[in-house]
Amino acid sequence: MNEKELRELLEQVEAGNIGPDDALNSLRRLPFADLGHARIDHHRSLRTGAPEAVYGPNKSPEHCVSIVSELLDNGTGPVLLTRATNEQIDAVQSSHPDATIIGSTVVWRSAPPTHANVVVAAAGTADLPVADEACAVLGAHGVTATRLTDIGVAGLHRLLAELDTLLEAEVVITIAGMEGALATAIGGLTAAPVIAVPTSVGYGAALDGVTALLAMHATCAAGVTVVGIDNGFGAAMAAMRILNHQDRS
Repeated sequence: MNEKELRELLEQVEAGNIGPDDALNSLRRLPFADLGHARIDHHRSLRTGAPEAVYGPNKSPEHCVSIVSELLDNGTGPVLLTRATNEQIDAVQSSHPDATIIGSTVVWRSAPPTHANVVVAAAGTADLPVADEACAVLGAHGVTATRLTDIGVAGLHRLLAELDTLLEAEVVITIAGMEGALATAIGGLTAAPVIAVPTSVGYGAALDGVTALLAMHATCAAGVTVVGIDNGFGAAMAAMRILNHQDRS
């Protein structure tokens, strides 16, 4: 339940259209529902503006089904299962077939489309799985991202050809492995918030993304935000926090 839905419920009670007992039933699963193996945070959307998502790794398919069912049956807003295995996807699809699958991300009940202008810029084709995750999460929250692919700084002309697109963006998510220089290049071109995602792509000295992570943290482009290695989900949610805050202003 988010702030808007809670306010509407209270207004309905005040107007006499909904009785106190019915309202109580709607609120009964706040702040969380205890499933035994998981405590589902139905209060999160009210606190942070976005509902809880389900992280797939180390969960059994049965646990995934149980958690997704609770979120769909008793929550509101989009439901996401991230980093899901084929077994988990098969299990949740059997119970809830109306899902959208993008890579290893499964989405139900996407939010209505918004007009937010978010760019997801991937340095190379090898970075696309992380870009897919970011775009899937944005899409679940109603944002259709503009994707720029293979614009890494080894061919700087490819990046500069997209300058107009970058300048029009409200938020830019940059995704790069190797030495992670794309974040600095874009951070020096646009005034929009830039969220940098280091990826585990690269040769030996890339150290499975550690080099890109440290380089992004050491960027000379002031104000660039950096999330963890391969964390497309975290980058998308950071973008949503920025967009949601802009909407409140």
